[in-house]
Amino acid sequence: MSDLPVVLAVDDEPRVAEAFALWLGDDYEMRTATGGEEALELMDESVDLVLLDRHMPGLSGDEVLERIREAGHDCKVAMVTAVDPDFDIVDLPFDDYVSKPVDRSALRDAVERLLAVRRYDDRMAQLYATTRTVAALESEKSPASLEDSDEYAALLDRRATLQGELDEMMASMDGEEVRELFELLDT
Repeated sequence: MSDLPVVLAVDDEPRVAEAFALWLGDDYEMRTATGGEEALELMDESVDLVLLDRHMPGLSGDEVLERIREAGHDCKVAMVTAVDPDFDIVDLPFDDYVSKPVDRSALRDAVERLLAVRRYDDRMAQLYATTRTVAALESEKSPASLEDSDEYAALLDRRATLQGELDEMMASMDGEEVRELFELLDT
């Protein structure tokens, strides 16, 4: 097992799934599937991102997406498809919609953007939980008992570390990336 993010590329055209794996394989652990059932068999908690074609024989990408969400998988999903978006996508729980044909650069950009959102989401959730724990302790404990607590000190350190990671993440992004991040978080 590697520490690389896991990306599952699903397309009924084997050449497309293989191209995605080739384009992304240096930086991500790639899995490929050429159908919906196969994609669902490859899904597990280690999958960080799914690149999903909409129109496939058997289970469509829309059906695969619904099953991924129903199963509670916490991955990002980008619909990568030649199907022009229409109002039927309004209720689909995807994170990005990438129109084919897609080149290596556009695909990499979409993957990097969604994984940045995922990292931000994870860090933000951890920071929120840590901050709420600090607030709960501060509302119930005396300042003296808090000052004497190693657990409280460790919690404050954890909160500072998480805040620093979020600050670094935001500082490393240009204005357009920050705008896109918040647009994606808003969906």
